[in-house]
Amino acid sequence: MKITRPRRPDFAKRKNPCNEWYDLYEDWDLIDASFTAQYGIRLRNEPDMSWGEFCTLLAGIMPETPLGQVVSIRSENDKNMLKHFTPEQHRIRNEWRNRQAREMMNDPETAASMVKAFQEACKQAFGKKQEISPSR
Repeated sequence: MKITRPRRPDFAKRKNPCNEWYDLYEDWDLIDASFTAQYGIRLRNEPDMSWGEFCTLLAGIMPETPLGQVVSIRSENDKNMLKHFTPEQHRIRNEWRNRQAREMMNDPETAASMVKAFQEACKQAFGKKQEISPSR
């Protein structure tokens, strides 16, 4: 059986928080190279891998692989580490985060929940606070 990527419309509906730092379609070349580097498996030549096995192996990709390196860059939040990023690393991180932000805002449910969360944060930060009178 050949590995076939699911059709995007069906797969795109499933939200998987585990893969928020890579995209199966846009990062396919990185995934393929990472499988070759880590497991010695050329996905294009693998006739019998099930989808479940593929997902298990993908979840085990190490940081030293091409995908692992890009995921490390995209997910970095440490300010000290970010100071030492090269311009190329900043470009990779910023492009990914800008793309993710655009996609979230294109989803009406996500956009509405983000607006609500922002409103709640503003209310807590700037809303009228009740004075607490000391108990006697």
